[in-house]
Amino acid sequence: MTRPPAPIEPYDHGMLDVGDGNLVHWEVYGNPEGKPALVVHGGPGAGSSARHPRSFDPERYRVVLFDQRGCGRSTPHASDPAADMSVNTTEHLLADMERLREHLGIDRWLLFGGSWGSTLILAYAERHPERVSEIVIPAVTMTRPSETDWLYRGVGRFFPEAWDRFRAGVPEADRDGDLLAAYARLMEHPDAEVRARAATDWLAWEDAVISMEPNGKKGAYSDRPSDEMLAFVRICAHYFSHDAWLEDGVLLREAHRLAGIPGVLIHGRHDLGSPVSTAWELAQAWPDAKLVIVEDSGHTGSDTMRDEIRAALDRFAVR
Repeated sequence: MTRPPAPIEPYDHGMLDVGDGNLVHWEVYGNPEGKPALVVHGGPGAGSSARHPRSFDPERYRVVLFDQRGCGRSTPHASDPAADMSVNTTEHLLADMERLREHLGIDRWLLFGGSWGSTLILAYAERHPERVSEIVIPAVTMTRPSETDWLYRGVGRFFPEAWDRFRAGVPEADRDGDLLAAYARLMEHPDAEVRARAATDWLAWEDAVISMEPNGKKGAYSDRPSDEMLAFVRICAHYFSHDAWLEDGVLLREAHRLAGIPGVLIHGRHDLGSPVSTAWELAQAWPDAKLVIVEDSGHTGSDTMRDEIRAALDRFAVR
């Protein structure tokens, strides 16, 4: 499938004051008169990427990117220990998305994003279904406690050595308890070396989980600047140790609120950290969603997955 790449430079950008001392960075690519689409990045805390708009036809889409609180170019940055994490929750992010929509004068937009972005998209769409035209999700997650426990404990049966190192990264008294809460405490430690070591140990585990994927990149999580590493792990541990402030299973129970919103769920068969069963469950509860299982992909994607994403976005561009 050939297409000219989307413009590398945004045609508009800014910093949106969302309260609590936070400024959220946003930028817009493509056609100012095109179909509005919001890219919701993963992590949480990974930040947006200029690669994200390239799946969209720049002639037909107005593509909005934003950096969620504490990461990317938003301020304050979570790598700064003074950044207040108590005002960085799922509820805050949902409110930020609505404020950004209003700021840009958009009535309805397509939502695109995977992994943690999938959870945030579903939470937003179930809260504001009238504001969502379509949804495209590569790598479906709902951040249920069972999913988080699988990612940070259950997958250890495939990588016992790596999981033992991950477990050993917290104080001995915490190793048989809540590892995520223990890492969250380490990421709030006043000693910068303690925070850096915890971030390194966390990201080594993330790298191990995707290490068997057909198209996996060595060091995909840990290969980032130190400030981005610190922010990513601090935000991840903060969110996951609180189950993202979501009731267990609420996104699946409330999937009926997505009725009438066309969706495409694209999931890699080899996604070990987020097994395809999650995407399957959501597809059963959301009649307007189509599930595409990509046989040569894991969590980090493949050429086939990218083609499926472009095909879905091309179909929705003309609705």
